[in-house]
Amino acid sequence: MSYDERPLEPLVLLGLTAVALIASGISPHDRTTWYLEVAPVVIGGALLVATYRRFRLTPLLYRLIFLHALVLILGGHYTYARVPAGFWVQDWFDLARNHYDRFAHLVQGFVPAVLAREVLLRRTPLRPGGWLFVLVTSVCLAFSACYELLEWASAVIGGSAAGDFLGTQGDVWDTQWDMFMALVGAVVAQVVLRRVHDRELARER
Repeated sequence: MSYDERPLEPLVLLGLTAVALIASGISPHDRTTWYLEVAPVVIGGALLVATYRRFRLTPLLYRLIFLHALVLILGGHYTYARVPAGFWVQDWFDLARNHYDRFAHLVQGFVPAVLAREVLLRRTPLRPGGWLFVLVTSVCLAFSACYELLEWASAVIGGSAAGDFLGTQGDVWDTQWDMFMALVGAVVAQVVLRRVHDRELARER
């Protein structure tokens, strides 16, 4: 089934994202942190709407972006260090901290990897193979590094008030862990979803 036969799916996903965004904005743990965490969802959503007719993405990618948005929205409502699901996992496995932020950074590598792969395959002469894998991974690491710089800037500007946005939970290696998780996510996405993604891209041609 071609994507043109499912024109409502992106609209449904956009609507569900809007509902989740509004719900998360009701009495969040910290309003400033909420603004910072959901800003990528708002900006990304606006870009997807603006480019929908000129550069429609594959169904796989729209679904992944939707799931990524939910991860960000949930983290924005509770702050990453206080997401209940993270505490449940912490209790089940007797972990030292809430690892929801680690999961979020894994997703931060996983979903952008598919996005970068799709853009490169559709807008450059690159074909599936080693160089595509390297470039997609590099893009994801660069994106992760930029996000860490944004967190650093927030800490410089906001001081202790930026603690919830940083979500380090006292870990001096938090930045390195975040980038490592993004790297793992980018590699896993390309290995696991490569064939599915290639099939969907083939339908678009």
